[in-house]
Amino acid sequence: MDAKFFSRGKIQDFRKELQEADHKDKKYAKRKTILKKIIANITMGNDMSALFREVVACMPIQVLEIKKMVYLYLINYGRGKPEEISYAVANFLTDCNDRNPLIRALAIRTMAYIPLPLVIGSLIEPLRHCLRDSDPYVRKTAAICVAKVFAYDPKLVDKEGFAVMLHDLMSDPNPTVVANAVAALAEISDRSEDVTLKLNLALANKLIAALGECSEWGQIYILDSLLNFVPQTSLDAEVICDRILPRLQHANSAVVLTSIKILLYMMNYIGDSDVKEKMCKKMGPPLVSLLSSGPEVQYVTLRNILLIIQRRPSVLKNDVKVFFCKYNDPIYVKLAKLEIMYRLSREENFRPVLAELHEYASEVDIDFVRKAVRTIGRLAIKVPGAANACINVLLELLSSKISYVTQEVAVVIKDIFRRYPNQYETVIPTLCENLDDLTEPEAKAAIIWVIGQYAHRIDNSVDLLEDLSYNFLEEPVEVQLTLLTAIVKLFLQKPEDGKDLVSKVLKQATEEVDNPDLRDRGFMYWRLLSTNAGAAKDVVLGEKPTISTETDRMERGALDQLLLHAATLGSIYHKSPETFIRNAKARWLVDSPALNPASRQALMMSMEDNLPPMLPPGSIPGPPAPRQLTPEPKGSISRDLASLQSPADELGRQEEEPDEDPGAADEEDAREALANERYGNVSSDPYASLGEAFGGAGTSRTNNATKGDDLIGF
Repeated sequence: MDAKFFSRGKIQDFRKELQEADHKDKKYAKRKTILKKIIANITMGNDMSALFREVVACMPIQVLEIKKMVYLYLINYGRGKPEEISYAVANFLTDCNDRNPLIRALAIRTMAYIPLPLVIGSLIEPLRHCLRDSDPYVRKTAAICVAKVFAYDPKLVDKEGFAVMLHDLMSDPNPTVVANAVAALAEISDRSEDVTLKLNLALANKLIAALGECSEWGQIYILDSLLNFVPQTSLDAEVICDRILPRLQHANSAVVLTSIKILLYMMNYIGDSDVKEKMCKKMGPPLVSLLSSGPEVQYVTLRNILLIIQRRPSVLKNDVKVFFCKYNDPIYVKLAKLEIMYRLSREENFRPVLAELHEYASEVDIDFVRKAVRTIGRLAIKVPGAANACINVLLELLSSKISYVTQEVAVVIKDIFRRYPNQYETVIPTLCENLDDLTEPEAKAAIIWVIGQYAHRIDNSVDLLEDLSYNFLEEPVEVQLTLLTAIVKLFLQKPEDGKDLVSKVLKQATEEVDNPDLRDRGFMYWRLLSTNAGAAKDVVLGEKPTISTETDRMERGALDQLLLHAATLGSIYHKSPETFIRNAKARWLVDSPALNPASRQALMMSMEDNLPPMLPPGSIPGPPAPRQLTPEPKGSISRDLASLQSPADELGRQEEEPDEDPGAADEEDAREALANERYGNVSSDPYASLGEAFGGAGTSRTNNATKGDDLIGF
């Protein structure tokens, strides 16, 4: 449309021009010009609804260009004029029977866009005829109109049998009609509980045969519909895969990603591992080619690759260098590539990856540098053979004295210590030298954890923790929690040196802080130490399970479910669409004789996790059976902790107690006797022996947990 039409006009002027054009406009040139001006004003956001009757009066004109503009006007304002739309219905019905297929298609398309009872009711019969029209353009338009009618009234589509007619159109000789019928049925199936799109092998092969002549959007609709085909034998899945493989060479990224989604889906029903391995090798090059596209397509591809390599690592196992970052990559592409580099790293290829990460750590972008340093730490944890090299790189980065680099190095080295205990303690002095540079809570908590864990090997650990605890009450909760635990560890490893510090911090944690987590942890440590320091040592300094990278992996069933949404928004968010799209249906692998045992097991586990527990009507679970008191082996502390009083009792909170049960009293006596046998006489006051726990002289007076002068009387 020419730029000269995009000038704001007055409704009175347009109305007058349309009225004058009725007399001296044989070739309808004036009407075309006026209608172009009206459409241009609509495009600019000007309200032209007052011209409704004048524009509708132009509908009988048998000029395709005028009809297009009139119908565009009706799409914009038709639903807002329920009283006046009747003037247009008669012309709609006339155009539905026009000899020109373009006009017939245009008429039913416009009617489907006006969700008013009068228009939809008048559309039923013309739509039925158009679904059987001799012209494929009319049929493919009518197929989409059925989905529009379903959105207005789902019961009407079922009542009139339109869903069955759409199913028949899936066997239409015209590929475009087939694609639109599939798209309409898929839309209806996603929104309906009664209509489900299901394909058998013969129909699936017919749809695949139409792929070559369809548009890109049509190919995507048809490929996506193949998720509704459930192979009954491994051979069925192999046949479908062989026919889909040529789509991997398509120039459109959406077609390629959707084809890969179908291949990954079918591989769940293929039993031959050699066949699956060959398919994985064929999926790699198309994915690599997509990384030559623009940054937006790259990002979508990278997010999908991140899912694919978790399920099928062999797809890109030898292509890690493809994901090395370029200088002009946007930050979101760089971060996505970092994650994939980490996922593809293994003993054979970690050296070039580590060298690349070392380079990234000297970049300008702070977020990217932090992520690179974190990835170096994760690489050390994932690949044991790379741990020494990673430690050397981290120490080199630590010497740079760059603040944000130092913070991240401290965090990742703590994780490496947890993964490889007692192997890299020589790094601790270097870390402690940078203690004053650590200002961020996570980094500060990391170095505090290291000092507490290795307090027996750090000569000045008492001085370090004492300095760190100077501003205990002003620190973030994360640092306070770690500091409290570290000081308790210090006391358990160096009782004489740490008793004053632990008493001071426990007093602050239990009396002067408002955070319930910190306060409860303080009471827990205090009671544990006051009851039995040996048991406290077993709990606080006990051997911890080493961390691993297994927690980074997505659960198998959830991964299979997400791969069914590849090339969609769900694959970018890494969430199933039903979690962020209202009324979206969840997709799951469908069980069949051909489904792999591992996929079936993951499917069943995922279904159990997502379904609520089913109880018979009226059933209520009964109370648990009474627990029998059985002696535990000596050295176990679970019974001792269970026998201690609750924090409410320790704080002196008065609660109303129910009548005592004689059986419960007997059980409590047995617990107390067992505790006395193990640890000597345990007073009813958990703080009675607190002084002795810290190595001080015993006291004959009763300690009160709510009075500060009693709490620190060691």
